Amino acid sequence: MTAIVVKTCFGRMLVVMEVHFAPDVEKKLNDLAAQSGRGAGEVLEDALAGYFDELARTREMLDSRYDGLKSGGVMPIDGEEAFSRLKAKTQTQRSRPE
Repeated sequence: MTAIVVKTCFGRMLVVMEVHFAPDVEKKLNDLAAQSGRGAGEVLEDALAGYFDELARTREMLDSRYDGLKSGGVMPIDGEEAFSRLKAKTQTQRSRPE
């Protein structure tokens, strides 16, 4: 494993972080950086920013759904029932004429 050094500004401070990757992940990162003409640290920072944004949206959605269950506004259904509904919906969509 080798390390990639990421430099970023946090307020007025420059933060340096060393990130270690498995060789296959590092190769993917370096290939993407070469294809985009950007540094590996820059690509990594963008990827992490996107990941954190998606994680925040997911957390918000889960919190909202939990609140709906907790308040009684949404009724939970059994996993088997959910699967049956999904299966029926899929069959309906597949049987529609094009």
